[in-house]
Amino acid sequence: MSKSSTSTVRETPVGDVASTAGGGLVVRGENVVIDTNERIQLVDLTVRVMEYVRQSGVNEGMLSLWSMHTTCCLFINEFQAALLDDVKRFLEEMVARDKYYRHNDPDHSDCDRMNADSHLRAMLLGHSLTLQISGGEIVLGQWQRILLAELDGPRTRTVRAQVWGIS
Repeated sequence: MSKSSTSTVRETPVGDVASTAGGGLVVRGENVVIDTNERIQLVDLTVRVMEYVRQSGVNEGMLSLWSMHTTCCLFINEFQAALLDDVKRFLEEMVARDKYYRHNDPDHSDCDRMNADSHLRAMLLGHSLTLQISGGEIVLGQWQRILLAELDGPRTRTVRAQVWGIS
């Protein structure tokens, strides 16, 4: 088994923006770039994503959000300072940073970021969200927010957003 990770490469790289429409159906995709400044950071993307959906012209449909990174996740939760601290602490307690991981061991891996804990934490949160669009707006509960979890920052991250539906 190789010490190197297996890379996934598209034959044609995904464009920053893609759009099509026909017979009232709209499909639009766009890259959303987020800069983080902490190793573990929770960022509220809700307002930015809501604006993207409003500008898409989709009245009834679906929104897909996809993190383009293995150590950056998307999830829905409340955005409240004490809870955000609890989430960070939970992730740090569930997967300790200072524990031995083969991914961090040069005898087994070529990764120089020493970020096995970030990869394992990402498995707890997930990399994608699918949300409904109704009346031109994302369907969310009163306290639900779209959150990005940076688990190996600071970094520049890309989230792919795509809406599809009827205009």
